[in-house]
This record gives sequence, structure tokens and C-alpha cells, in this order.
Amino acid sequence: MRAVRLWIKKEGRAKYVSHLDMNRCFTRAVRRAGLNIWYTEGFNPHPYLNFLTPLSLGQESDGEPLDIRMEDDTGDDEIRARLNGALPEGISVVRVHDAVRKANEITYAGYTIRIDLGSADAAEAFCAKARALLEGGELTAEKPGKQGHRKVMKQVRLCDKIRDVQLSADGGCAVMEAVLNAGNDMLNPALLADALQKAVGTDGLVRIRRHAFFCADMTPFA
Repeated sequence: MRAVRLWIKKEGRAKYVSHLDMNRCFTRAVRRAGLNIWYTEGFNPHPYLNFLTPLSLGQESDGEPLDIRMEDDTGDDEIRARLNGALPEGISVVRVHDAVRKANEITYAGYTIRIDLGSADAAEAFCAKARALLEGGELTAEKPGKQGHRKVMKQVRLCDKIRDVQLSADGGCAVMEAVLNAGNDMLNPALLADALQKAVGTDGLVRIRRHAFFCADMTPFA
């Protein structure tokens, strides 16, 4: 048995496919592709599919890690070609290789966050104000959580979960290149963008694309 890591691109209308539907999509795709992958044991066997870091609904990605286990020696290029022939528009396999690093080594994720503010002046002003807020280290947001068995809203210190962020204006868009906590202590970039817009007083359209994963020492996760 061989542990194989697939990297999945998700873009366009496919960004509205939920994590649960991604599991269903790949369950069907591996069957259509005729891949001899390992199935779980028990009363209801199903293909072993492990999405290491589920992507939030409405966000795009250049490559999401998905682990499978092959029962034969099918080559990486063939796995990619056969799956891409069975996947819907907007979802594709861009890389395939042996799984080396463990999922719990993912510490940070890199994102490009674009906020359409309508004019260059508005984008420049947003960047200046957002930069000051982030440098101050006091940016917070409310996030649903639990206290015992009760659902509550908790205050989250966002700056504690940011490894790095660079802001720039691109025409009428404010662009953030951000490296944020991933894993159990993850920061959803949508929460960051929403908190900044509320603090600055803007309401632009937000587009988010995840493009990288890093280990604790900032080496790329692969």
C-alpha cells in the first residue's frame, strides 16, 4: 500500500462546493477513474479520502492536500490524468506525489485576499488604516464557540493568529498577502477581512484564494 498526496485546485463556481460535497465528488471520481485505492473496513466500506485542511465555502485554492492510499503501483502522472478525466469543471488535480510530511505539521497557510472598494483612493485609504490597526495589535472579532454545552460568542484576538500580512492597492482593490495560523488554531481569512472592513468602515466585495501551506519553521509543506 502506498500513501499518496493529491493537490487539488478549486476555482470558479466550484468554490461554492461544500466540504461534504467535495468528499462525495471525489468518492465518485475515484470510482469513475478506476483507481485501485484502499477502502475502509467495516459494515459500510468507502474509499479512504483525507482532506488535510478543509477549505471554507466561497474560497478558491491553488492546491488543497488530499491523501489517499493506493493498493497498486499506478504512477503519479496516470493517477492525475485519470482523476482529471472524472472531475467536474473548476476542480482539478495539479500535483501527485508520495505523502511525506504528516498533516499535523501544517502550521500556517498563505492567502491572497482582495477587497474591491471601487476606486484607487478608497483602496489606498483602506490599506493605510488597516495597516495601522494590524500594527497596533488590538484587532478583535466575535466568533461562535461553546461554553460547556451552551453556544456563545467569543472574542478572538486576530493579531495573535497572523504570522505576516502585506497590504497594497491594485487599482480599486485592496490586496492582502497574508500568512495565517492553520490547523487547530486556524484563522479564517474571511473573519480577518470582515473585521478590518468593520473597523475601517468599508463594505467591499471580498475574494479569497489559498495558495500555500507552511510548517512551523516556514518551510513549505509538501
